[in-house]
Amino acid sequence: MLILGIESSCDETAASVCEFLENGERRILSNAVASQIEIHRLYGGVVPEIAGRAHSEAICPIVTEALEKAGKTVNDIDVIGVTSTPGLIGALLVGVSFAKSLAYSTGKPLVAVNHIKGHVAANYFCFPDLKPPFLAAVVSGGHTSIIKVNSFTDFERIGRTRDDAAGEAFDKVGRVMGLYYPCGAEMDKLASAGNAKAYKFPSAAIGDDTLDFSFSGLKTAVLNTLNGLSQKGLDYKKEDVAASFTESFTSSVAKKLEEALHRTGLNTLVLAGGVSANSHLRRALEDMCKKNNVRFCCPPLSLCGDNGAMIAAQAYFEYLDGNISGIDLNAQA
Repeated sequence: MLILGIESSCDETAASVCEFLENGERRILSNAVASQIEIHRLYGGVVPEIAGRAHSEAICPIVTEALEKAGKTVNDIDVIGVTSTPGLIGALLVGVSFAKSLAYSTGKPLVAVNHIKGHVAANYFCFPDLKPPFLAAVVSGGHTSIIKVNSFTDFERIGRTRDDAAGEAFDKVGRVMGLYYPCGAEMDKLASAGNAKAYKFPSAAIGDDTLDFSFSGLKTAVLNTLNGLSQKGLDYKKEDVAASFTESFTSSVAKKLEEALHRTGLNTLVLAGGVSANSHLRRALEDMCKKNNVRFCCPPLSLCGDNGAMIAAQAYFEYLDGNISGIDLNAQA
């Protein structure tokens, strides 16, 4: 089965052609991405209206590129999968409208995909034997969730951020330190060279019996520290701030995930989302899983960010479950 996956939830227009064989093998034949980073860097973050317009310009060329790289035509495609939720509404509408038009004109089945499920599904390419039930942590610029994956299509959210997403906190702290958007990769690099004990920042793990986070308080504590130093005319090392912030972040996430594993009794943890590219988070969770005799899975860096392959992967399982959408499919923010 050949599936065309289309993604346009935020600031990357992506399309991928993936092949799913009866023996369970999954192949990425192409994975084309048009990034808007340079556009939004001028503003220090994603501007929704600009993102929507950029998707409109890129969607036709990027789908064409994905088909050509795979050596396929639209007629070869069996199923069209598209991100329909969650995300920026203007951005989502571009992908959904394009996918609906393509499905209608070619008579191909249309499958709506939840962006969060797509991030988790990226792991299926790297770990062919990975099957539910397992625990998943989706950590990105717009989302931070702990999910109990009961089946390939049944997801139960058991923990979440109550305010800022983890990636959002990284960007806001990085921007105050003078880093360029997106700040995640540079913060990761700085943290490796800094002293994680230089500053004591609060935990983002909420101190109650839930599995929730609050990254707003952690972010504010860092910003207040930097503002206080600035008012006193004191310098600070960006490396130390990045290392201390990252230490608080990773320990917070590891703490709640360890608790979630104990509560659910699951023995596999899957990490996904853009922030899963953070080397410190990957290392902290890998260590935590080893300590608890839990299998740890996370995708390669190429599949951590938004991409069409992850949408195609989830679309495959949604299609097998009979979750086919009609021409009345709409995007949901």
